[in-house]
Amino acid sequence: MSKKALLVIIFSLVLTNCVTIAFLVSAYTREAQKEKNDEIVAKIGNSRITRQEWLNELEKRFGKTTLEEMINIQVVDELAKKNHIDVDEKTVEREIQMYKISSQSYGDSVFNDKELRKQIRYSILLEELLTKDVNISENELKKFYEENKHQYIMNDTYHLSHIVVDSKKEVQQIINELKGGSSFEGIAAERSKDQLTAKEGGDLGYVSEGSSDVPPEYIEQAKTMKVNEWSDPIPLERGYAIIFLHEKIKGEQLEFDEVKDQIRRQIALEQMEGNVSAKQLWDDIGVTWFYEK
Repeated sequence: MSKKALLVIIFSLVLTNCVTIAFLVSAYTREAQKEKNDEIVAKIGNSRITRQEWLNELEKRFGKTTLEEMINIQVVDELAKKNHIDVDEKTVEREIQMYKISSQSYGDSVFNDKELRKQIRYSILLEELLTKDVNISENELKKFYEENKHQYIMNDTYHLSHIVVDSKKEVQQIINELKGGSSFEGIAAERSKDQLTAKEGGDLGYVSEGSSDVPPEYIEQAKTMKVNEWSDPIPLERGYAIIFLHEKIKGEQLEFDEVKDQIRRQIALEQMEGNVSAKQLWDDIGVTWFYEK
């Protein structure tokens, strides 16, 4: 047998083995997937709910919206690259600070910095893409800034959590537990009398001076605190409080040049008719998706 013929046979055997292995792996994977899909995720009396039934229901309820959001993110990212549009970190950081100050929401999860940074970057890129062909004069931008200068004042702002209890004895006991290494969030969830924030580990969100959401004593105390520090007991009308400082944002007046691009986008978007959505850009890049069927 020639060397060439031998190589052909060896190659054929290797190919056959590869195909056989691929088939077996595929079959195993399909079987494993079927078993997973048939897995029982809930039992109700004599009834059962399988994983596949559960996933089908999730897709029916949220599939279209979730897929549309995923497409929008990709569309904006691709078109931003194509049009050489980028957002510098300084701009993203400034808008994060403005968002935190203006929203003042409960719950630390609202301000997951990583997710917030991604969302703000996406929003700026989307606005830039939608308004890239709109021209606003420098005079009009300056006029808007002067008339709305108060919108660009960032007051000193504090991200706080608190624990509220009835007695001085109880508040001192909590101070001792914190010194011993107990979690502020855990104690707040279990023992704080403020039911609205207890479920959030005592999180008050971001508050500024003059805010009606917290006692003024909280702000005065926060001014003197370091980040990641809890306070001494604070007497209230009813009971005592301890606050925890997560973050401190120094106030400032934003200058025209710092917010000029933001103003341009805002004015341009106000001139546009209808809803502002990344879906308006789908035709620019070419999108086909499952729900067209």
